[in-house]
Amino acid sequence: MKNPVFSQKIYSFLLAAYRRYLQTPERSLYEAYDAALKIQEIENKHFNGNKIDTDSAMYSNSVMDYFESDLNKLLKITRMRLTEFKASRWFLNEENQKAAQKAGIEYLSLSLVLEKLNFIDQVISKYTTTSKALVVSPQNLSANSVISDEKSLLVNTPTLPPKIPNQDSDNKGKIKRKTDTIGVLPRSILSTISRLQVELDPNSEQEVIQSFRQTQKRTIISIRFILLLIIVPLLTHQIAKSFVVGPILERFRSSEQMQIFLNSEMEEEALVELQRFEEKLKFENLIIKAPPLLPEQLETEMKNKAIELAEEFRHESSGAIKNVFADMFSVVAFIWLLLVSKSSIAVLKDFFDNIVYGLSDSAKAFIIILFTDIFVGFHSPHGWEVLLEGVSRHWGLPANRDFIFLFIATFPVILDTIFKYWIFRYLNRISPSAVATYRNMNE
Repeated sequence: MKNPVFSQKIYSFLLAAYRRYLQTPERSLYEAYDAALKIQEIENKHFNGNKIDTDSAMYSNSVMDYFESDLNKLLKITRMRLTEFKASRWFLNEENQKAAQKAGIEYLSLSLVLEKLNFIDQVISKYTTTSKALVVSPQNLSANSVISDEKSLLVNTPTLPPKIPNQDSDNKGKIKRKTDTIGVLPRSILSTISRLQVELDPNSEQEVIQSFRQTQKRTIISIRFILLLIIVPLLTHQIAKSFVVGPILERFRSSEQMQIFLNSEMEEEALVELQRFEEKLKFENLIIKAPPLLPEQLETEMKNKAIELAEEFRHESSGAIKNVFADMFSVVAFIWLLLVSKSSIAVLKDFFDNIVYGLSDSAKAFIIILFTDIFVGFHSPHGWEVLLEGVSRHWGLPANRDFIFLFIATFPVILDTIFKYWIFRYLNRISPSAVATYRNMNE
């Protein structure tokens, strides 16, 4: 027999859930409108009704970071709630509207909905980067149509629009000759005049400050992202190993059932350690000129040492099994971090480009020679051998010497080929002087 109180609670819960479903469009619109109002409030109170400019010199960097964080959060809420509003309006048919009226739910009038949507569009349109209407080919349409909002907030680096082909030049087929590019005055004089114009410009100081702030913000974001790429996988590995993989492994496998040696190398290492301990006991007994150890005493010492080694290698084997699964969690965390940080990756790429292009030719050649000698040089096989043995021990796998020698014989050669092709194909075109310096230093 059903409990009427329980049935009434279920009915009330389902009715409340259905009412919430019917109110989804109106609720989403209200939340988006409220977020847009908060953005406008920040503009009116702190930026004199203007757009929240992250490069404004009105406040310090910490204050601007605070405003930028609030802006990003409010814009995200507005866009998510607008998407929810559109989706819920699409699913809400006439029958649902009639059911809402029966349930006592009144929707906003059409004029009020349009007014709120218009206000939301006016507020968020200031922070949406839209490209100018350009005549582009269908092949370039997909690449030039979408620009990340988060990236535009982090880095205000101007991007050049695609060049529009000149109709006169295409029709007449004229080719610009080298003599047409020669001016009346030397280029050095023109560049000096341009530099003087920039220095005498009254707005140049403000531009320098804005450029410095952008560079500072890019450096902070890049360093923070690099630290995240290092710290997040390491923390994920330790947390997963200690609180996820470890308890599960210990629950299903007791310490007595757990295998002591995962491979033959561990067993050989334990035997060598036990033999060394036996020889050490006999040697110490001879040095102090004590009576020889009795067989029972020697057997007791060896048995205690064997138990100690067994416990040590059982713990190492258990740790190797935990490392395999914990590393999987670390890889997932690393990939997830890359997927959700596309704008930070773009900033990091720009950061490294500025560092690389800012180096002198000799510094570039020095770094290239250093890395090539480490990974593909004469002494690199020893480093690869140590690295592969460490990875094998980390996962509890036997160090297969044939695989290691085959890897050393092929992989550095492939790396060297790719690196030489990169120098020939790209670096020679970007910085020919650096390639020339590299060849002179390598010879």
